[in-house]
Amino acid sequence: MEESPYTDLDRPPLSQRALTRALVRPGSLWSSLTVVGRTGSTNADLADAARAGAPEGTVLVTEYQSAGRGRLGRTWSAPPRSGLMFSVLLRPRVPPARLGWLPLLVGVAGATAVRRIAEVDVRLKWPNDLLAGERKLAGVLAERVDSGGDAAIVVGMGLNVSLRPDELPVPTATSLAVEKAACTDRDPLLRAVLREIERHYRDWTAAGGDADAAGLRSAYLAASATVGREVRVELPGDRVLTGTATGVDESGCLLVRTGDGERAVSAGEVVHVRPAR
Repeated sequence: MEESPYTDLDRPPLSQRALTRALVRPGSLWSSLTVVGRTGSTNADLADAARAGAPEGTVLVTEYQSAGRGRLGRTWSAPPRSGLMFSVLLRPRVPPARLGWLPLLVGVAGATAVRRIAEVDVRLKWPNDLLAGERKLAGVLAERVDSGGDAAIVVGMGLNVSLRPDELPVPTATSLAVEKAACTDRDPLLRAVLREIERHYRDWTAAGGDADAAGLRSAYLAASATVGREVRVELPGDRVLTGTATGVDESGCLLVRTGDGERAVSAGEVVHVRPAR
């Protein structure tokens, strides 16, 4: 028998009806919103829906995710109703070279919403981890889906909301509750994140994916915890790049200045190097 969603009163269930009424409206980006009790992965489910022709703006939210995935193939899980776990389906009509900005856009939207609603100073570790201090609060995973011609992108976010210290998956993680946030109610948090995604997405697509014209690059740099820092980038193929993160280029790649010049990094695990004492 499945646990009732009301057994933990500190973690009430989300209302699909209330969220749909607030977010799915004429002229809105969001075309449908579904809340499920549990699933393996919202990204995987929404990718299947994209292949079946689901429209842009489809949102899938889950109360519990048993096979959640992060960047670089990492697994991710949390107790039921302790976080926000959702994916959105987008079909941006922008040049392919600019699609790399989409996960960064969702990171900016998440950080903006959390700062405003939860009053936690959230920064972004390239490309799109949300940090409170140096501890990870949320992650974003974007995946391209072959759905018959257009660029269908599924973007998922997992935000730790009410996890207690003993529930955190790793010592480098945190949650809004641990950070003593002003709000740990998932309903207004989800509404705020989705509205910020819509705002930035409309500006970015209207600008043809130009991050500068949309104001996206400046917003990302203002929230960045990586640019200006000494970093170690663990690249595919067991290669390592060390240097100073100097910016983000027009494709969303991280720029790293090394002894051999400036390099653009499109994929890799960034480690912030602590200054030597």
